[in-house]
Amino acid sequence: MTDYALVSIFCPDRQGLVAAVTGRLFDLGVNLGDTSFAVLGQGAKFTSVCELPASISFDDLSREMTDIPMLQGADIEVTDFKLEPVHGPSQHITHRITLSGGDQPGMIACLSEVFIEFKANIVRLVSETASEGGYAIRISVYIPESAAACLATVQNTAEGLQLSYHVDAS
Repeated sequence: MTDYALVSIFCPDRQGLVAAVTGRLFDLGVNLGDTSFAVLGQGAKFTSVCELPASISFDDLSREMTDIPMLQGADIEVTDFKLEPVHGPSQHITHRITLSGGDQPGMIACLSEVFIEFKANIVRLVSETASEGGYAIRISVYIPESAAACLATVQNTAEGLQLSYHVDAS
């Protein structure tokens, strides 16, 4: 049986961080599955579903991550990934939506609620605050049916929030 681990790392953002983490994982024979990296303020979050070789335990992997000099003092978690490591149908991206404008409370909640009505699934969401007060949201979504109606509703909601709207079909 193959062991899958969820590796989560949070630390201050540093140049070369992704290379240091993925290089060590490669050296250990770990195969990366779904992986994300994001700068969050002045911090950085790396998350990956990893297929472990038989010779590496979760504890071994955790120790190896803490031995990376760039990760001294980082929050590192290595836990059992008990779900399927492969996407199901509702995790495939059909559309990528980009919204931008001024920041306001409840914006992401308001936009994400639209997808419920259309049985759509948000696969990935990234939001960023710009230093001059602007805000950008990128949503990768699976829309199983009525895509035109769903996207029109998202656009209307975005316009009501005074956000610019752009969509690309995948």
